[in-house]
Amino acid sequence: MGCVRYVFLLVLLIVTNAFPVVYYGGEYRTYEGFVYGRFEASIKPPRGSGTLASFFTYHDFTAATAWNEIDFEILGRYTDDVQVTSIGPGQKWRNSHQVVPFVPQDGFHTYAFEWTPDYIAWFIDGVEYYRQDQTHIQQFVYPQKIMMNLWSSESSGWVGPWDDRILPLFAWYDWVSYASYTPGSGNTGTGNNFTLQWKDEFTSWNQSRWTMGTHTFNGNRVTFRRENVVFRDGCVVLCMTKGPEMGFNDKTPPAVLWARADQDTVTVRFSEAIDPATVTKANFAITGITIHNAILQPDQQTVKLAVSSLDPTKRNNVVALNIKDTFSPANKLTAQLQQIIMGQPLSLPVRINVGGKAWRDYLPDQEWGPEVEYGYQDGAPRDRSKPIVGIDVLNTEEDTLYHTEMHELVFYRVRLPRGSYRVTLKVAEMTFMEPLSRLYNIYVEGRKVADRLDLAADPGPKAALELTAEAVEVTDGILDIRFEYLWGYDTDWGSLLNGLVIEPAASSVGSNPARRPETMALVTSYPNPFNAETTIAYELPSAGQIRLTVYDRLGRQVEELASGPAAAGPHMVRWTPTLPSGLYFVGLEHEGAAGSHRALNKLVLVR
Repeated sequence: MGCVRYVFLLVLLIVTNAFPVVYYGGEYRTYEGFVYGRFEASIKPPRGSGTLASFFTYHDFTAATAWNEIDFEILGRYTDDVQVTSIGPGQKWRNSHQVVPFVPQDGFHTYAFEWTPDYIAWFIDGVEYYRQDQTHIQQFVYPQKIMMNLWSSESSGWVGPWDDRILPLFAWYDWVSYASYTPGSGNTGTGNNFTLQWKDEFTSWNQSRWTMGTHTFNGNRVTFRRENVVFRDGCVVLCMTKGPEMGFNDKTPPAVLWARADQDTVTVRFSEAIDPATVTKANFAITGITIHNAILQPDQQTVKLAVSSLDPTKRNNVVALNIKDTFSPANKLTAQLQQIIMGQPLSLPVRINVGGKAWRDYLPDQEWGPEVEYGYQDGAPRDRSKPIVGIDVLNTEEDTLYHTEMHELVFYRVRLPRGSYRVTLKVAEMTFMEPLSRLYNIYVEGRKVADRLDLAADPGPKAALELTAEAVEVTDGILDIRFEYLWGYDTDWGSLLNGLVIEPAASSVGSNPARRPETMALVTSYPNPFNAETTIAYELPSAGQIRLTVYDRLGRQVEELASGPAAAGPHMVRWTPTLPSGLYFVGLEHEGAAGSHRALNKLVLVR
């Protein structure tokens, strides 16, 4: 009998694996194609890594030489970014990621583009964000259908990693309008050069104008189905579902995607928006650990747990209990156990060989995620089948560093304790020899450090350039480096980065005099546990006398790290002990205008 049961289970496993999971998306498109005009839509896209909601025009062609396409692509992985793209004959991509001052997924915004014989321009909420008016515009001459779809790309470097627990997803389109190009005699658009022809409010399916997609294409994880185009509340809703479920319904409870601990905070990430009423400290449990509070973040998918006594050397799990989503009727997660990722903080200075392997004292590059301390969130490395070998790079003695790169970058991120840093970006143009082959901006924590960077023009091809941002304040535990690609003629290689160096600010952490903590705080030790060196960060509400000391587990002082007068604000001290492995404590005493204060933190030294 046991043998029969085993055979049955084996057959069941084989049959189950023989039928892969299928995913379905939605697409809505016009029958008619249009040449020139202003195309406009009101859209509320969904959150979700690996996905995108679009509004675009597209020419059905018989050969790639007739490719014409103009896009808005709103990637579910970003909360402040909209991608705009034109694709011309030969599938020549020219795109840019535009920073927006709102979260696209939080509400409806108006997205429009104007296509004329002289330019293509993209607008968001009536403001022009980006324009292409180079000679390639003359190639956009074919009739294009107006289209919208919700799908999942298999290109994780573009749209992000995929986890089907985020399904179902819904993209809402409130209305779409078309205005023809009538220079000198219009009633809308730039210079009133466009005339409104129609506006569809999506109260119902206008079958004389619109049809629904029932196809897929290479690189698309989903197949479009009519059932995933739904009319609801005066909108057309495009759905992305996991078979056999389709349409506007949700029977899936929320799931914990990951949990990560950094110091005394555990971040728990859910698959979808969750009901705030089900987020209390009673809805979470960590064995042997006190949870002081649970705070739902603005994205409604992330919960921050304030904890104490979380031992970083042990395996810890968090349990989420009775968490509901925001769908109606709500789905409830009864209980889920999730292992907590324990952060392994970096030692300063941080040096990263972006796009390459470990080299000298540079760390190897890696993809960003909850498991790592740094990495690229998007982009692609130089083709390793075509390595650069033996090419001299001007202005540097680190030639090897510039022989690898990441291009098409949008974000590079590094986890750091709160404080002030000196950030150096290392770049060199090793591919294109002509100016305007690649043009982009770089922002470090929102501060622009490169404006319309054209490396082929200055410093020139095969020459290194270092861009340094001083006193960069990190307040949320993550250093964000943002790349805004502006232009590349006949290329989509995008923004690039070769190397990254992060050091403490020249004076101390938090050298910005405008920032003053309200109370004394022994912020963090980074890394902790550590095996050679750790950086201790602390904040002072006012100038005064301080004493920073280290004690062993018996309370005996083993080292004094700082003593004497200190200015208000954040500070940083490195400690490189010659002590054996063990448990230590760092203590801070401060006497100032705000009175006397003391604080004590635990350190774990592992040899």
